[in-house]
Amino acid sequence: QVQLVESGGGLVQAGGSLRLSCAASARTFRSYSMGWFRQAPGKEREFLAAITWSGAFQTYADSVKGRFTISRDNAKNTVYLQMNSLKPEDTAVYFCAASSESGRLFRPGIYDYWGQGTQVTVSS
Repeated sequence: QVQLVESGGGLVQAGGSLRLSCAASARTFRSYSMGWFRQAPGKEREFLAAITWSGAFQTYADSVKGRFTISRDNAKNTVYLQMNSLKPEDTAVYFCAASSESGRLFRPGIYDYWGQGTQVTVSS
């Protein structure tokens, strides 16, 4: 069982930056691929970024490529999402998730564990 707790959300002006963190409870954290997703009101959950267990491979959605960066620190059981050049349309609840797989990381269905989410609001 893996418990995930997101933090770092909040209110920011357009053009600003936030760094989200996701702390994992499991000592086996380093064996999981990690992903970030978001969900805005009335919309489906959207893939943002993912990283494999070693950190060697990252993948991003086109909507955030060049603005968001995913990273992980296995010694701290934590994955991060650095978000720059934020836009009002980035407003959503942001979730981290853990998967025992290493492929097709854009698919929500492959993730075994999810956090509760953290709200990000970008004002214009």
